[in-house]
Amino acid sequence: MIKVEEREKIRRAYFVEKKSQRQIAKELGCSRDSVKKAIESAEPGQYTLKQPRSAPVLGPYKTRIDELLKQNEHLPRKQRFTGHTIYKDIQDQGYRGSESTVRGYIAQRRGEKRRPQVYIPLEFDPGADAQVDWGEAVAIIAGQRLTVQVFFMRLCYSRRLFMMAFPAQKQEAFFAGHVQAFQHFQGVPQRISYDNLKAAVQRILEGRTRQEQQKFVVFRSHYLFESRFCTPGQGHEKGRVEGGVGYGRRNFMVPPPEVASFAELNAQLLQACLEDDARSIDRQPLTIGEAWKSEQPYLRALPGKDFECCVSTAVTLNGFGQVEFETNRYSVPAQEAYRNLVLKAYPFRVDVLHLHNVIASHPRCYGKKQDILDPLHYLPLLEQRPGAFDHAKPIRRWRESWPPVYERLLARLREQWPDGQGVQEFVRILRLHEQHSAELIGQAVEQALTYGCAHLDGVKLCLRQLLAPQLVPPVLDLSAWPELVAVGHQTLNLQRYDTLLARG
Repeated sequence: MIKVEEREKIRRAYFVEKKSQRQIAKELGCSRDSVKKAIESAEPGQYTLKQPRSAPVLGPYKTRIDELLKQNEHLPRKQRFTGHTIYKDIQDQGYRGSESTVRGYIAQRRGEKRRPQVYIPLEFDPGADAQVDWGEAVAIIAGQRLTVQVFFMRLCYSRRLFMMAFPAQKQEAFFAGHVQAFQHFQGVPQRISYDNLKAAVQRILEGRTRQEQQKFVVFRSHYLFESRFCTPGQGHEKGRVEGGVGYGRRNFMVPPPEVASFAELNAQLLQACLEDDARSIDRQPLTIGEAWKSEQPYLRALPGKDFECCVSTAVTLNGFGQVEFETNRYSVPAQEAYRNLVLKAYPFRVDVLHLHNVIASHPRCYGKKQDILDPLHYLPLLEQRPGAFDHAKPIRRWRESWPPVYERLLARLREQWPDGQGVQEFVRILRLHEQHSAELIGQAVEQALTYGCAHLDGVKLCLRQLLAPQLVPPVLDLSAWPELVAVGHQTLNLQRYDTLLARG
């Protein structure tokens, strides 16, 4: 195949210099056919194989591969032969080539049958539509590498994005993501498109009809938006958020963020979404933030109060002052030991209620069969039963992290009152945590030990001094009353008391 430079020389020699095809072929050392083709067209022809390349290793097995690909057309979508299973099949029949060669041939065969999908370009009205999806990402939280579930919502007109990470794709997390997104957008879109996720859909019926989860219907009724569910397996029906999931993960979570908590991670994601408002999208005259400002007035106004994003369930107190939820047990204060209680599970915390009063609140645990114990809940019992102090599970866990000064105080009290009264006094001091911060109590205990008053009253005195330090009185300006300057500094004369007594 001649080069384009040689083709140009041939055409110039023939059309400009008026040379014959034979002379040109002789001078340039090429065939008459090549000269003829160059004269016919300045465009180089495309190279095509006259015969398929031989495949001495894979060739004998191509028929078997074609048979398996044919079977795939009649198998369920998620139970078809993959490139690896086809490779294992022909390997059992004697194939000794590489798996990549098999995959290449399969891709070639599929490409011959599959036409590229073409989609219709869409345009949305301001405030009319949004799309929601979940995505997975890796984050390092409190030193632990976790796979987190990221909630995404995107406005279709302005393309403004909201992201929020959760430990799991629970329904309460699904609702909480919506609530935070609505606050971020400062309004509610008229319609939201979803996959057929379990948090919203109980059962897929014919066509686009869905039997929805009752709690989702209540949530939708609270915010008064419409919902639309995509055809199963047709993710392109909500392509804007599908693209947003990939964009957010690549640009906001690479490398995996290292944070102390989910709260810090979500603060970073929200800040990244705010900074993304300055981005310009190809063929759009406005930035995302500018488009959102024009879209926001068309959003539905937020209701007077947020939806309560939790799961409520009745629970029963066990003999250890705990209630159980999703195999995990959460402690309740000993003085609030009511038999029947209500537990509300939010995405990041669990509240235990008696009537309408929250009597205990814990960080939510997503593990299995864990005991989440607040040591303060058991202090009233330990004050009555000091003999159980060294073996009490909540205290043993607490001792692993409390300040070393607490151990010094405990040793001093046990030395002063070795018959159990020392432990009782220490428990009474620990109960100060019910009203004051751990940092403040640690300072008070340190001062009490320094002053030599290592007991409850001494710690309380030090607390009062820390909370209300002694005020220094202001200096009075007595320049206008010089006769008063000496008051308080004059020499004392004790004989005046004798004079007073003599006068009766």
